[in-house]
Amino acid sequence: MGTKTISASKLRNNLADALDAVNRDDVLIVTRRGKKDHAIVDLDKLEDLLTASDPEYLKSIVEAREQIKKGEVHTFEEVFGNL
Repeated sequence: MGTKTISASKLRNNLADALDAVNRDDVLIVTRRGKKDHAIVDLDKLEDLLTASDPEYLKSIVEAREQIKKGEVHTFEEVFGNL
């Protein structure tokens, strides 16, 4: 994940270009009076960050890993049949 920095005044004057420059793996840091103030991220990246901090989601990962260790897995055919 890369970061880019832009001042609030430059962002105000170049909003469309700045938003175009933010791709899935980048974070655009906005500064005001020389201090980091806000960040702009791609919506998909934001959703990933929110999901990664969700306790229920993290619990489900732990449970899934335990199922794998116990051999409680299904084949592709068992799950999807003959598509």
